[in-house]
Amino acid sequence: MDLTIWHNPRCSKSRQTLAILEEKGLTPNVRLYLEDAPSEAEIKDALSKLGMDDPRALMRKGEAEYKETSCADMEGDALVAAMHATPKLIERPIVFNGEKAKIGRPPEGVVDIL
Repeated sequence: MDLTIWHNPRCSKSRQTLAILEEKGLTPNVRLYLEDAPSEAEIKDALSKLGMDDPRALMRKGEAEYKETSCADMEGDALVAAMHATPKLIERPIVFNGEKAKIGRPPEGVVDIL
């Protein structure tokens, strides 16, 4: 099983999602995406695996950085570039299992792709 989590240890939902995976005896690759920002290609791949057509669906619109970077006025690839440049804008956590992905909100939802 090729299991990866884009993880932020300061986020309670991210910690809960990781704990659920570990309770199932799984050891995912943990990517601290705030320190190791996903490339634009990786973000586009995540959108595809999540079944999202609009990059804005993957964004944390309540973050100050969303307003500061004028994301509300952007579309498409510009939003992907903004998430790469400012990974805090990416919704978290995201669990990947091969060609499937799921946002851990709620954390229990990730079991659907295991």
